[in-house]
Amino acid sequence: MNHPAMSPPLFTAELPGIGGRIRTHDEDFEVEEVPSYEPCGTGDHLYLWIEKKGVAPEFFAQTIARKLGTHPGNVGTAGLKDRHAVTRQWVSVPKECEPRVSKIDGEGVRVLKTGLHSNKLKPGHLRGNRFRILIREADRTAPVDAILDRIRAQGMPNYYGPQRFGRDGGTVDLGFQCLAGKAPRRIRPFLFRFALSSVQSLLFNDYLARRMKDGLFRTVLDGDVMTKWPFGGMFVAKDVPAEQARFDTRETVTAGPMFGKKTFPAEGIAAEREAVVLRDNGLSIASFGGFGKLALGTRRQNLVYLDDLTSAWEPDGLRLGFTLPAGSYATVLLAEVMKASITEDDAAPDEDGEGEQ
Repeated sequence: MNHPAMSPPLFTAELPGIGGRIRTHDEDFEVEEVPSYEPCGTGDHLYLWIEKKGVAPEFFAQTIARKLGTHPGNVGTAGLKDRHAVTRQWVSVPKECEPRVSKIDGEGVRVLKTGLHSNKLKPGHLRGNRFRILIREADRTAPVDAILDRIRAQGMPNYYGPQRFGRDGGTVDLGFQCLAGKAPRRIRPFLFRFALSSVQSLLFNDYLARRMKDGLFRTVLDGDVMTKWPFGGMFVAKDVPAEQARFDTRETVTAGPMFGKKTFPAEGIAAEREAVVLRDNGLSIASFGGFGKLALGTRRQNLVYLDDLTSAWEPDGLRLGFTLPAGSYATVLLAEVMKASITEDDAAPDEDGEGEQ
């Protein structure tokens, strides 16, 4: 599949990018988890703050379990972290593993600190991820400051990155098959869930791309669903001038649909625009019925603010530093800065570790 929403319009499209290359070396791409909480000091679960390099995320839990002599199911993580990067994250294991922690170091993995806590880590137990990324062979004459200043001031479109859709859109194709009741036999449950989520993600990108093209990225519409920033409950915009003022002061942001049978409904003009996205993709809300909890639906903020976005030229290129909420994509910012196609090979795995509903 080559759906235009897989490469949505940029917020800074008229400003030339710096080009360049990412991930030439693992050290060029650093990701550090921002946890939802720190270990409290007591409990039956040992938390390990681990740095890894060159370890594939799908084998990470198995690697830790093997070294500690425990079952992989006893290893808890809040999110996936890429193989071709230097990453730091919390991992939880049973407290009984503590005497064997020294065996973890090696094969690209080392333990930086430990602590006890009362619960096992589960996917989603993180606030976000902090990035330090070096873009090599970058054009030093490009207006990178103008690009970054606009994003600092107005936010970044909260698109899904290419890793959400699979190579050449294969995961999206599979998701549409699943929605049509034509899933391959013996499909793995994780892949089935992720394929459905991939379609929801594509539809969100399509919805947000249409707002961008219509000049509505920072405009509150009648009936828009709003959320508090950075997090909070959802409500419908009825007094548009008042809600626009709150939006402009970063008190709230608009929230687009992750379509499903229980998606918080928009109203008025906003609801009409969302219905068009479904119709143009040959779907309806009813298409997401019959999947239990796998496609209930939710809302996703249309933009994120990068309050700590920094840049510095180094001898080898441009170094970016920034923090993103869980589920937002560094590749979206890199596309704005580089104006180059970010492929699935360039991208990191989904940082929240799970598909959104």
